[in-house]
Order: sequence, then C-alpha cells, then structure tokens
Amino acid sequence: MSQKSHQAGFVNIIGKPNVGKSTLMNILVGERVSIITSKAQTTRHRIVGLTNAPDYQIVFSDTPGMLKPQYELQKNMMNFVNISLEDADIILFVTDLFETAADIEHVIEKINNSGVPVLLVINKIDLAKPGQLDEVTNYWTSLIKAELVIPISAQEKFNTEKIMQEILDRLPEHPAYYDKEELSDRPERFFASEIIREKIFTNYKKEVPYSTEVSIEDFKEDATIIRMRANIYVERDSQKGIIIGDKGKMLKKVGIEARQELEAFFGKKVYLETFVKVEQDWRKNKLKLKKFGYDPS
Repeated sequence: MSQKSHQAGFVNIIGKPNVGKSTLMNILVGERVSIITSKAQTTRHRIVGLTNAPDYQIVFSDTPGMLKPQYELQKNMMNFVNISLEDADIILFVTDLFETAADIEHVIEKINNSGVPVLLVINKIDLAKPGQLDEVTNYWTSLIKAELVIPISAQEKFNTEKIMQEILDRLPEHPAYYDKEELSDRPERFFASEIIREKIFTNYKKEVPYSTEVSIEDFKEDATIIRMRANIYVERDSQKGIIIGDKGKMLKKVGIEARQELEAFFGKKVYLETFVKVEQDWRKNKLKLKKFGYDPS
C-alpha cells in the first residue's frame, strides 16, 4: 500500500484595510494570532499562522492592508504585501461589499501576472442588500483573474469552511515547512506586544494608536507565571500624556485588559509592567523602523 502524500504550502491573505483579513486568518488558523479591531490598518507586520493536520500543513500569512504609502512605516508595510505575492502557493484576495480597487490597481496587476491561483473572498455578505452581492462579484471578477469566488461572513463564520476545502484542493504536495506543534513562526514576545497594541487601539481615539509601537523589553517565564516589561513608544510628548491619562488611569486600564488577554493566550498568570517613552517621529525614520522590526528584506 502506498503512503498517503503530504500537502504543504503558503496561503497569503491580502486585501485593503478593514475588509476582515485578520478575522478570517484567526478563523482559518483556529487561534487568535492577528489583531482584530474596528479600526483600519491595525496589522503592520506579515503574521504567519499555521494550520496542521497529519497529512497537511497550511502556512497562512496575514498581511497589512494594501494602500498608497504616505510615510516610511506604510512603505515597509507594503513591502510585506509585495513579498507575500512572491512566495505564495495560493492567494486569498479578501474584499467586501463596499471596497473598490482605487489605489491598489498596481497590486492587482501584480496578482494577475503572478501565475498563482487566486481565491476571491467577498466578506460581510451578512450586510448585503438585494442584488448587491452580484454587483460586487461582477465588479471584482472583471478586475482579478480568480479561479473561484467565495462569499463569506467572517463575523458570523458563514461559509469559511468552503475556503479551507478549496485551499486543500489546490495545496501542493510538500513536506511540512514548520514543526507541527507550532502555531506561528513569530516568537512569544511578538504576540505579547500585539495584544498590548490591540488594547491601545481599542482604548484611544484618532491618531494616537497609529503613532504607538510596543516593545517587550523583558520576558521571563517559569512554571506558573510570566513576568514581562513592555515599553509603549509614542512620537510626541503630548501623546505620552494621553496614553498615561489622568493620574495614570488610562495606562492602568490598558495594562489590566492586556494582562487578562495575555493570561488567556499563554494559559498562565502574567505579571505585566508598562512604561511610556517618546521616540520622535519613529514612523518616518528608517533606522527607528528597523529597530522596531519593520525591515521585511
């Protein structure tokens, strides 16, 4: 009897900001590995999540939302998108009922010339008006060379299992790329910083969350507890005051919410210290961006 073959490949999720890529990624991986908030452009890195079974491994990659970059951080974010087009075995192009191709025509051209199978995922169909889904489907299929259109509601987990089946139908034969026990290629510190950054996005308004970066300076784990120290970086002194809040109340709130999420994520008690520091105009400075890990090359 011949041994059953093993499938493995890279499935890269791309699309404009706030179309539900991170929500979909977390559903497909079965764990929370990407930030989810109602604000656009919360994903800054290319985040890999692994789905493993005895006879396959899917390497999912959530990428920052496609946009026209306005400053160095956004240029770095778009570099992650471009790299994801180069190493994909399958592309999940995620859009919704409301987005258009404005500002991403150049990326669509790259997708169409990539020779990679594309699954066009149309999200948020739970919000569709009569006839709207057909209109949106016709619009996107006229622009993207997709093998299949999959309408879904990631919020309601509707039709997402269809995506998994279509991926497995196209996944190449290959040994596993990563240890089957792993959830991601990212270290634990990365997920800790992302959880804290998520709480900043949910607690502050306007530009402040976008001007913030989180760095885990100390991470010590033993059998019962993880002790970590996090630096929250902002671009201006005025933002530092906003993050801390009156008598430290806002920073304390972020710390409590982050600790609760961290304990759920790591499955053990967490002791978290947070400090706020100013790193002037870090989003526009290449050297400072490299310090924070935004160097996709």
